[in-house]
Amino acid sequence: MKRRIELDREKKVFPIIMLVLGIAMFIALWAARLNLVALICTIYCCIASVVIFLGLIIKKRLYLFTTIGYAVSFIGIISYAVIMGADAGFGAFTSGLAGFSSAEHPWLTGVGNFGTRLLGNLLILLPSALALLAIILCIRFLAKKITLQRVLACVFSVVLMGTTVFFVFTMNLRTKPNTVRLWDGQNDYLDNVDDNKTDANAPNVLVVMMDDLGYGDISANGAIYDTPNIDRLVDEGAQFTNFYSSYSVCSPARFAALTGRYPYRGYADNVIYPTVNTFSPFAATRQFNSVEMGANADGMLGDEITIAEALHSAGYATGCFGKWHLGDYGEYLPTNQGFDYFYGSHHVNDMVPFYHVQEENGEYEIVHGTDELKDQKNASRWIHEEINAWITDTVENSDQPFFAYYTTPWPHAPVYVGDEFKGATGMGDYADCVTEFDYYLGQLFNTLERLGEMDDTIIVFTSDNGPALQGSTNELRGGKYTAYEGGQKVPFMIRWGNNGGLFDAGSTYDEPATLVDLFPTIIDLCGITGNGGREHYLPQDRQIDGVSMLPIFEMGEPIHTIDHPILHMKREKIKAIQYSVPTAELLSSEEYADYDYEILKNNDYVTFKYFRNMQNDNPAFFDKKRKNWLHILTDDTSESYNRTNVYPTVAEQMNNRIDEVMQEFKANRRGIVE
Repeated sequence: MKRRIELDREKKVFPIIMLVLGIAMFIALWAARLNLVALICTIYCCIASVVIFLGLIIKKRLYLFTTIGYAVSFIGIISYAVIMGADAGFGAFTSGLAGFSSAEHPWLTGVGNFGTRLLGNLLILLPSALALLAIILCIRFLAKKITLQRVLACVFSVVLMGTTVFFVFTMNLRTKPNTVRLWDGQNDYLDNVDDNKTDANAPNVLVVMMDDLGYGDISANGAIYDTPNIDRLVDEGAQFTNFYSSYSVCSPARFAALTGRYPYRGYADNVIYPTVNTFSPFAATRQFNSVEMGANADGMLGDEITIAEALHSAGYATGCFGKWHLGDYGEYLPTNQGFDYFYGSHHVNDMVPFYHVQEENGEYEIVHGTDELKDQKNASRWIHEEINAWITDTVENSDQPFFAYYTTPWPHAPVYVGDEFKGATGMGDYADCVTEFDYYLGQLFNTLERLGEMDDTIIVFTSDNGPALQGSTNELRGGKYTAYEGGQKVPFMIRWGNNGGLFDAGSTYDEPATLVDLFPTIIDLCGITGNGGREHYLPQDRQIDGVSMLPIFEMGEPIHTIDHPILHMKREKIKAIQYSVPTAELLSSEEYADYDYEILKNNDYVTFKYFRNMQNDNPAFFDKKRKNWLHILTDDTSESYNRTNVYPTVAEQMNNRIDEVMQEFKANRRGIVE
């Protein structure tokens, strides 16, 4: 005789364990308020759904306590998403459709309220809830129709497993950052910046940020193809021969450049992925940011203070053109981070979705359709046309100076080239792509000349990190995503015709500097003041890791000493530390007093770089590590020789300095200044 399925209310060990785990998941989620815990909760729900299925198939029982555990954990996930959510809860279903306008779809772009989040999350929950309800109804009302009851209960239990797994990949993971927020300090600083800059009393600023351009990828640094317009900045401005990205991968380096802070302080230690990718594949990009970065961060936190915000408060018109790569909704959008206007891509060009947008006031609309991922050959021209038109309009129709952040996506792979530049160098798409960008940069210079703004514009040229698949490091060791020189050392030129004697055309500076120095340097060069005239006006509520480069221009002195080291970080760890030491200080110590090395006799200071534990860049010896390695970059830019046994005290000092910095970071993650 066939057994019907029963609802089992007995207090058996395993169902009780499942109930306790479900309640524990609920409590843990609300105690931690982290998306990582929400994901663990969904994994528990997946397991519980399998247990429910096996109970129905094998034991012909629906165990009440297992079911309650499943429901409690699910309620925890939904309540967390509703209360802690950063948007309406429809984030998983946002797709890059041609003509998509954030203004027309506010629920999808970070402006939802409690009600819309509740509706959205309940809709995502609905399939699993209906499947569980159907199982219960089958057991309750089909008890006399045993075959039908068993078949339908099993079918709905399979549906329950499927919808629960589906929920993992569609759940709303756009939630509020769970960390100390610095909104009050941001508001205080920006409110107190003196709004006194006009086109008559302030220089314009043009920051050109290349993507994955190697140190040797411009002809001024040895490239075997010509980049005459980039080289013009060397000839007419100043070049830094030892300039470093503050991280050897895209998003963190851009965070550092815009904020003057190491990305660790903003939970931005890795590449930021799209949150608007849908179910393909498995919405992995949605889940990656908040788990990988920590604290539910989906980009550069909105309470960070950017160069754009500081200059905007001082009276500048601000625009960003090209690749943003610091977030794609709500507080993370460029026009919510100090820019009046943005044209370009929120994401990097090898991610899905990829499209160009026009954005103002946190609202954007896709332009040119969504085929750029398939064919991006027009990207350089489109971005140039936008920045060229914006600068022209700003100069001709306002009395504001401008800050233009020109962040080309090139030569990041996959590399594309406009038809008219295809084959221009005979060296392949990479060199052709850089040559095309150089051409359009020259066209932008022509516009500045025509407008009479060339010499009144501070032009900075650099790259976010070293090359990846192609490109030249000019014989430096390593490449992108490593702490070696090839991954971190990048071109840096600055041109400012009307600089008041700060530097001469054609000047070269060997003193090291890094991207976090850009914020305080621009504040100084533009004369940004606060509180009624206070000079060098920087935020006071947070640690600014960068140091103004003015002492290098004015006195030729290194700015990165033991007190302000250059950090080479990767995934929240310091892989290497670097700073300059006066040779007189070394020779004055008893340990080195009798050293007669040329490096000490012929230099006022030397720059040390210390690796605590770094993977080998030679794949033949991938299992080897460089532990306790000390280099002098002054005469060993290729990092070829370990000098730890020659300068053991320096190596020990640098190792201890790493500990000190990491302890400070961990004790005060956001860098709050009391």
